[in-house]
Amino acid sequence: MLELRPNCEMCDRDLPPEAAEARICTYECTFCADCVDTVLHNVCPNCAGGFVPRPIRPKTARRSGVSRLHQPPSTKRVHLKYDRADIAAQSERVKDIAPVDR
Repeated sequence: MLELRPNCEMCDRDLPPEAAEARICTYECTFCADCVDTVLHNVCPNCAGGFVPRPIRPKTARRSGVSRLHQPPSTKRVHLKYDRADIAAQSERVKDIAPVDR
């Protein structure tokens, strides 16, 4: 089950569980759409994979025991361990390779 991390790892923008602008990679690294498009160029700085919109977990249990109330989102904020120069270099090396071919 997804953690639904609460922030963009790049700019620290709040990304609540219902945020349509949240993007994740296959390892659930979490970024806002603006950072993915303008800074990262669809290259995860951690794994070099691409991004997809993060699913939105229902806030209301329409099936017994299945909702944000029963599986709450994470409250632990995550931040990148790489500096902007390293991130820019990684994106530049990989951005022209389609995510499926990385």
